[in-house]
Amino acid sequence: MNITTFLDANMRRLAKDVFHCPERGTYYNSSEILSIASGIALKLKEKGIGKGDSVLIYLANSPEYLFSYFAVWRLGAVAVPTNRVYTKFELAYMIENAGIRLVITDEDGKAAFEDSPSFSVCVLTAEDIEKMRTHPIIPPAQTEPEDLCQIQYTSGTTGKPKGAMLTHGNWLAALSNEVNVMEFTESDVYLGIYPMGHVGLSWGLSALYAGALYIMMERYELENYLHLIETHGVTALSGMPPVIHSFVNCPPGTEERVKTVREIISGGGPLHNEIWKTFYRRYNIPVVNAYGLSETIVIGTGTVIRPADYATADKFQSVGHPVCFSEVKIVDDNDPGRELPQGENGEIALRGPAVAKGYFGMPEETKRSFLADGWFLTGDVGYLDKDLRLCLTDRKKDMIVMSGWKIYPTEVEDVLLQHSSVQDVAVFGVSHPHRGEIPIAAVIWRAGCENPAELSDFAKEHLAGYKVPRHILTADALPRVGGWKLLRRELRAKYEPMFSES
Repeated sequence: MNITTFLDANMRRLAKDVFHCPERGTYYNSSEILSIASGIALKLKEKGIGKGDSVLIYLANSPEYLFSYFAVWRLGAVAVPTNRVYTKFELAYMIENAGIRLVITDEDGKAAFEDSPSFSVCVLTAEDIEKMRTHPIIPPAQTEPEDLCQIQYTSGTTGKPKGAMLTHGNWLAALSNEVNVMEFTESDVYLGIYPMGHVGLSWGLSALYAGALYIMMERYELENYLHLIETHGVTALSGMPPVIHSFVNCPPGTEERVKTVREIISGGGPLHNEIWKTFYRRYNIPVVNAYGLSETIVIGTGTVIRPADYATADKFQSVGHPVCFSEVKIVDDNDPGRELPQGENGEIALRGPAVAKGYFGMPEETKRSFLADGWFLTGDVGYLDKDLRLCLTDRKKDMIVMSGWKIYPTEVEDVLLQHSSVQDVAVFGVSHPHRGEIPIAAVIWRAGCENPAELSDFAKEHLAGYKVPRHILTADALPRVGGWKLLRRELRAKYEPMFSES
């Protein structure tokens, strides 16, 4: 079972274009995608790459990136996707940890790999792939569901990045579940903004799997995003909390520009309920609020709110029920063998068909997170509500403990965002000599509305005293991975020296 064979099936039944890069004005059908992937695969094979070999992809978001995945998988090799913003030092760690045999890059990227005798380099250009549109299609390598096809490195928000080992079977589960959740059909048009090196790419692959048209943006920019929605009649959007936040602040008339959209995905971090509620009431577009991780290929094993849930999902704070064949439970973060009762906060554990095999080359880390009975400890904190829907509270590492009291930053942020002066906010903890930690808020204010004292009073009115930020700072921007996943650790490192003696 080779995951690329869904393209073979689609090639036989669909003549339509299924992939579009608007920056280049190029379209591709399933046959052309397979031809290009075959051409790249033969280039790799000529350099000695075969089944089980690890291939690092170091490209900007582009058609070449997508086709490189398919080429590597077609050979039965193992794709190691990276982000173009990674430094030589970050790449060196992945190259050593994953045992890389070859790097796929472009002319601009090849300088990062000069004088590297341990692996070869394949330079790929846009001109190369255009010449491969009619390349003879090669048969897929014979692979089993448990065969490794990808090492997906986590963002490294704590310690060194860990390489989640994903299989062909994991990917089949992910694509099947995402098609089911999105109800993708051949008539859909999906606009993708997730980085190609991120597992969020799975939503785009699921659109391809269903025969829909997948439009990729090489880089996200709001006005161009809206233009593409209007121009192509987009029906399904990839999004994330900052994107949905941007919609809330768009001028009147934006509703008409997105009238073809029937749903938008949110993932990569908690979606504050005030933003979610405001967006839905203004645009009447259901948010498919999804929960998953690199280690589960998003909702290959995970949970999700679907449009059908909106009749009862009136609190706008849940990431829903498990998808097909998946399970969720809440466990004591100090004793994962003890399941916690409904409504109590604890560590989220997932079990299902897309849970990774473990972390590559990290047996101790694997043992800590991947339990013998199949449960994966996510490192996230949440609870199950009265309808047994999962509600996220925070990353376990982001939880603030002040004098024994547990403070969940997302809960505090939800309250602060309700104040009319706040455009965006991040709450984080810093060390304190007496209390252990104290909560701090970094605020981006709406123009002309800066008023820390008034916001502090508002927090005291709406939160228990121990949850109120001890200091409110003014920020011009908040640090995020790829512009979306909040990095509270960077705020902590920046501001802790100012407050540790407070």
